[in-house]
Amino acid sequence: MPITEFLARNAAHYGDEVALVEVNPEIKELERQKRDWKEMSLVERNFHSGYRKSLTWHAFDEQANQFANYLLQNEVKRDTKVAILMMNCIEWLPIYFGVLKSGAVVVPMNFRYSAEEIAYCLELADVDILIFGPEFVSRMNAIQEQVKLRMQLFVGEPWERPVYALPYALASKCSAKPPLVTLHDADVAAIYFSSGTTGFPKAILHNHLALVYSCEVEHAHHGQAHDDVFLCIPPLYHTGAKMHWFGSLLSGGRAVLLRGTQSRWILETASWEGASVVWLLVPWAQDILDALDSGELKLGDYDLKGWRLMHIGAQPVPPSLIRRWKERFPGHDYDTNYGLSESIGPGCVHLGVENIHKVGAIGVAGYKWQTKIVDEQGATVNRGEVGELAVKGDGVMLEYYKDPEATAAVLRDGWLHTGDMAREDEDGFIYLVDRKKDVIITGGENLYPVQIEDFMRAHAKIKDVAVIGLSDMRLGEIACAIVEIKPGMDCTEEEINEFCKELPRYKRPRKLIFAPVPRNATGKIEKPKLRKQYAGGSVVEAQFNR
Repeated sequence: MPITEFLARNAAHYGDEVALVEVNPEIKELERQKRDWKEMSLVERNFHSGYRKSLTWHAFDEQANQFANYLLQNEVKRDTKVAILMMNCIEWLPIYFGVLKSGAVVVPMNFRYSAEEIAYCLELADVDILIFGPEFVSRMNAIQEQVKLRMQLFVGEPWERPVYALPYALASKCSAKPPLVTLHDADVAAIYFSSGTTGFPKAILHNHLALVYSCEVEHAHHGQAHDDVFLCIPPLYHTGAKMHWFGSLLSGGRAVLLRGTQSRWILETASWEGASVVWLLVPWAQDILDALDSGELKLGDYDLKGWRLMHIGAQPVPPSLIRRWKERFPGHDYDTNYGLSESIGPGCVHLGVENIHKVGAIGVAGYKWQTKIVDEQGATVNRGEVGELAVKGDGVMLEYYKDPEATAAVLRDGWLHTGDMAREDEDGFIYLVDRKKDVIITGGENLYPVQIEDFMRAHAKIKDVAVIGLSDMRLGEIACAIVEIKPGMDCTEEEINEFCKELPRYKRPRKLIFAPVPRNATGKIEKPKLRKQYAGGSVVEAQFNR
């Protein structure tokens, strides 16, 4: 059955129970700063009262039906592309499901896109209708003359709405009955955009079967029960956040959308809302541990006894981070999930909570997935050898929309070639080595930056590190490490050089840069940005004996 049927089923079985909660900690900060209600302006009071919003399963389903019927009244058809450009909020998922229920194609968009990137992606995906929030008014203003949209809908306060957009509130006047649209597994459902870490985003086309498949995979891996509470922090436009939430959709459990990533906000919300499952990105987990280590936060201030599972995905996970986490949270199960937007997000490779002894691996083939590691010719490599990871399952994309050449480069006989270099150990567990395009060839030797980064992050003073290749007349390329030091700590080149002597000589970074490590909204290091910034920039060169 289509994924929209899960929502209708939950509305029938759990209609009066809370499905979604939106928590905005910035509003809570206002309460801390201004305790006297009389001192607040009317706008501040509105913000204050909106600190926590909730939606029942019945209201969720009705709002989705209303939006679907509104779209159908406005001549939306099965091939119509409807984009969502919004921050995480209580309206996001009802809008998403409303698009699906109408039979149209939903197109979630990255809220970090610049005005030019928004225009590029709208054109690439042939978007006809756009729904956007107040945070994007200035960006939309800048591209009005170049975008070709039949309709723009605004989700926000009336006084914030630009003249070229209609209010989303119009949908509330439509029927709340299910639209008379029949959906099939093979119908096109969604276009997601690649993260853009290797260049301009590509438009990734998925059908309804893939969405349902992702529900089944997530639920099989993490066993969400009806009484579980999922704390969702990453952006909903990304397959990772939404597909992890799909486990809650399947079980009818409650989800909390946290608008903010500060460590205190995460622990407070987990405590207040009784979160049992929390998906974190590496930087957020590191920040929580650093705040606890420094004494800035104290675990005794929070009630976290219901928190049973912490899992991480979207990027390689340093084993040292998980060792630190288990010291602080010994009662937590831990899991790693690997996936791509091209494979409908997390789960095509899965560690499993029972395999904590294999921390460092991304796991084995996920529920109903197949994996293999291949060479440049597509032949399976010997166990232990490095090759490109390929995956196969019903969650593999249909194509890169309007890009047959790029599609042919990664889809071969039903296998998705991920572009990630990996190896398999003697027990069949897969270890991510690096992105194929990030491999550094120095003096004829292949260097895999992730391996160097994982090693360097074990240094007590290093918060984050990114390794990129820089041109070198003698060796072709050399490894350059951009090193971000933990707040309040001093660290010298000599300390890092001495620490790196435990690496084989050819793997040691030959240049060091002390600077912040940029990551995108899903936690991936933005290496193209670093290459652009530092390929010709001044650096501090590390002196090693060659």
